[in-house]
Amino acid sequence: MADFKVGKITHYYDKIDVAVVELTGDLAVGDTIKISGHGREFTQEVTSMQIEHENIKTAKKGQTIGLMVDEKAKENDEVYKVS
Repeated sequence: MADFKVGKITHYYDKIDVAVVELTGDLAVGDTIKISGHGREFTQEVTSMQIEHENIKTAKKGQTIGLMVDEKAKENDEVYKVS
């Protein structure tokens, strides 16, 4: 089981627990991800993603998405899909 990088956080909105992620791989609601950086990491299921305030089920490499996160994240944290 290998984790592979699917993106990087470019912004984090702490009041609404949403991270902006630039994707380098595909991501879908239901996937399990790990967010790692700044000496911390956590794993969660993807439960909500948006592009331009529209809910989406899947996102492709190259897109920038809003991702609901369970814990605090920071700019430049890396996002990995857990297989």
